[in-house]
Amino acid sequence: MQSYTQLSTELLELLRTANHIRRIEKGTYLFHEGQIAKELYLVLSGKIQLSKMVPDGRELTIRMCSEGDLIGELVIFCEDQNYMLNAKINESGEVAVISKKELEEKLGENHALALEFMKWFSGQYRRTQTKFRDLILHGKKGALYSTLIRLSNSYGMKCLEGIMIDTPLTNQELANFCGTSREVVNRLLSDLRKNEVISIEKGIITIHDLEYLKIEIDCENCPIDICNVE
Repeated sequence: MQSYTQLSTELLELLRTANHIRRIEKGTYLFHEGQIAKELYLVLSGKIQLSKMVPDGRELTIRMCSEGDLIGELVIFCEDQNYMLNAKINESGEVAVISKKELEEKLGENHALALEFMKWFSGQYRRTQTKFRDLILHGKKGALYSTLIRLSNSYGMKCLEGIMIDTPLTNQELANFCGTSREVVNRLLSDLRKNEVISIEKGIITIHDLEYLKIEIDCENCPIDICNVE
């Protein structure tokens, strides 16, 4: 994950120049898709799910954000821009609230910092594009396999049986990552379990054959900072 710890000291300080700190509570929303975007948020603690509603009413999870992630960056240097995603709080914490207008002014005054910010933003864009590529090219099965690979890169822990994804996930949450229904995910996970590619215990998934998943979706072995869910 490319978080704020990988930015220069100068840009980090710029992002920390916040108007105030806001407490966020689990189950609430930081903002909704379509709302006027006047602020960006630097996550100080907690977890936030960025998602988009598709026309048929399903929810597609774009990424999970945690400490150090910047949320709302898509609106920078866009006039009268609305938020393109929903930001739901999955774990209570705090965010630093940054004025979009003030950040744009400061980036406009320092071209070197503006360039670095654009490079950082480009990394976020590449992660989103690769996810959409997997969804489009490989269908529902590919979407799930890709999600499992990304989860292993974000939360995976090596164990004797393979790679354990060290965070509990419901089938509905997996379906949201894949942009499909829970029923489809149930069936695909059942097939993977029968073929001993994965096992699931109390919501914790262990991947026994990661190579199988990669071969099935023609994995390009992108760097981990691109291939993740964060």
